[in-house]
Amino acid sequence: MTEVRGRARHRRRGKALVIGVPAVLTAAGVLAYGTAFGVIGADARAGAAAVEAKAGAAKAGAAKAGAAPASTAPAAEAPVWARAVADGFASVDALGQQGTYGGRDGRTVTVRTLADLEKYATAPEPYVIVVAGTITVNPTGKEIKVASDKTIVGSGTSGHIVGGGFFLGQGVHNVIIRNLTIRDAYQGIWNDKEHDFDAVQMDGAHHVWIDHNDLRHMADGLIDSRKDTTYVTVSWNRLGTNNKTFGIGWTENVTADLTIHHNWFRETEQRNPSTDNVAHAHLYNNLLQDDPGTNITSSYGNYARGKTRMVLENSVFQGVNNPVVKDGTAALVQRGNVFSGTTGRNESGGTAFDPRTFYQYTLDPTAKVPALLRSGAGPRPTIGTASTGGTPSAAPAAAPTVLTVAKDGSGRFTSVQKAVDAVPAGNSSRVVIRVAPGVYRETVKVPSNKPQVTIEGTGGSRKDTVLVEGHASGMTRPDGSGTYGTSGSATVAVEADDFQARNLTISNDFDEAANRDLNGHQAVALRTAADRIVLDGVIVTGDQDTLLLDTAAKERPGRVYVTHSYVIGNVDFVFGRATAVIDRSVLTLKKRWDGTSAGYVTAPSTPAGRKGFLITRSTVNGDVAAGGFFLGRPWHAGGDATLSPQTTVRDSVLSAAVKPTPWTDMSGFSWKADRFAEYRNTGPGSGPAHPDRPHLTPTEAATQDTLHWLGDWTPRTS
Repeated sequence: MTEVRGRARHRRRGKALVIGVPAVLTAAGVLAYGTAFGVIGADARAGAAAVEAKAGAAKAGAAKAGAAPASTAPAAEAPVWARAVADGFASVDALGQQGTYGGRDGRTVTVRTLADLEKYATAPEPYVIVVAGTITVNPTGKEIKVASDKTIVGSGTSGHIVGGGFFLGQGVHNVIIRNLTIRDAYQGIWNDKEHDFDAVQMDGAHHVWIDHNDLRHMADGLIDSRKDTTYVTVSWNRLGTNNKTFGIGWTENVTADLTIHHNWFRETEQRNPSTDNVAHAHLYNNLLQDDPGTNITSSYGNYARGKTRMVLENSVFQGVNNPVVKDGTAALVQRGNVFSGTTGRNESGGTAFDPRTFYQYTLDPTAKVPALLRSGAGPRPTIGTASTGGTPSAAPAAAPTVLTVAKDGSGRFTSVQKAVDAVPAGNSSRVVIRVAPGVYRETVKVPSNKPQVTIEGTGGSRKDTVLVEGHASGMTRPDGSGTYGTSGSATVAVEADDFQARNLTISNDFDEAANRDLNGHQAVALRTAADRIVLDGVIVTGDQDTLLLDTAAKERPGRVYVTHSYVIGNVDFVFGRATAVIDRSVLTLKKRWDGTSAGYVTAPSTPAGRKGFLITRSTVNGDVAAGGFFLGRPWHAGGDATLSPQTTVRDSVLSAAVKPTPWTDMSGFSWKADRFAEYRNTGPGSGPAHPDRPHLTPTEAATQDTLHWLGDWTPRTS
């Protein structure tokens, strides 16, 4: 493209809230990167140094200990569910933690004994712990202590914990417990007061995701969330054959936030769940089932106690006594629930809250809930991920074809393009190209007849695998056939639908300073011209025109979801006509080749009637001077007056580099004639609404979110 020259969502208990740094970047060795990739900013660099120092000490300690795991695998071998991140309240950035992603940045270890499980669960460094087989807990009722930054996941349906469970203590955070069966600590006493044997007990923990488990037949609770435990999501679990099923509270404080969705409660008597003094309890798409003629009779279903505020949506209650109960001091709002064969109390009242002020989610139709949960809740043979908080796939995902790339010849291919060339045309299932660490100087094109391709780096950091080239628009092609042009300058060009990239860097390192006389400095790192594109945990870096989000044709759709990533540049470095969401990412501002701090973040060229760019829950910053950058300007490509460029920036943190009047004109087209707006931004670069800085109203903002932007597509990583 030709250049025309011319907040903290939650704060709790006095702890500082870190905003805008993607979740996967906070693990060891991922946050800091050098000048070749631009600069995040002084605060981020300082935090990164501390994280890396801590990680180095942990690694040194592990090496000194000299103990090898029973089975280990490098990050390249981590299965799909090892890379999953939570939805719901567990996804909210708070208390210094950016969402919940468990041990995804650590080693993957496979355990088959109690000793190995305890060893890695209690370790100070992050781990993905795969439970492969049945582990019997001794003594019965023992709760295995879990340290922060862990994913504990069953291998298919074979991972069983028998006779015990897990304990997450004060301050433990960023833990995922997934795809396990935890069972049979029951001691023969139905209303047992002596044996506090839980499947999962949490006392003062935060950012925990309990997903796709089968929890049953314990002496006490299946899940106990106690003592101000917060930012918890419990999803897609089977909970059954138990008395005190799921208790939340044991505190006078009203600070806890929990999401409970797509769980199947069957043959459970009480606490289904019981929520006491919960600030925000969001329950949706759950199935509570009490079959007639069985030995267990429900005493109550969902219970809002104390000062709880609860939102209960699209859930199904079958045969449950007192299906919904509310204390006089609690608030409970019901929407879309279905009750069949229930008796007794069914209550609501008061004002609760809007869950979408905290996170996005998708409700399944209530009529589909029973069949959906009976087929999809509990451990899965293979399990997909839902990186945007959407509904996980109820059916097992087909195993993808895997192609390996390594410069040293240890993979099947030595270049990424050779691996793409090997993908069959018209492939009907996903092909994952795993690229070993290294710098791959090449251009890569994924043609339109090769959909469902994933390119992922296998290093411990997205810095480790770099795809780079240095072409610019005005450079002459080697064959003499003319210049590259803007789109042709791309290091990586994606023209196939359902493409994904993760855990790598895509760079255009064209040297503007050394080519000042060149006519055309546009140098694209990544160009997408297709639909349903996911960029998860990547760095896309350049100077002018870094990330071109386009479509195959003006009339064709092109939706892109960017999450937990960095996009780095200075002039129009996010541009094009695609419908794109940039979520929980960092837009890093770079100085120009001459050291000046001036530029433009976005240049949308959205067709009329389409949605353009949505930047949400992200950060705009960089090592640049204050007041030098616009958030965007309207690109009417080719002078096309029918276009209606759009950028919305909401719920994001803007550094002082952003101008007080953040939008500007381009090529004779006024930004005021197009669609540019903000909503609930924070930081020194934010500002109040005025004619030169329009803000959305709450009503307008309700339709300018990820759900409405992407329509019927829920991005998932595979």
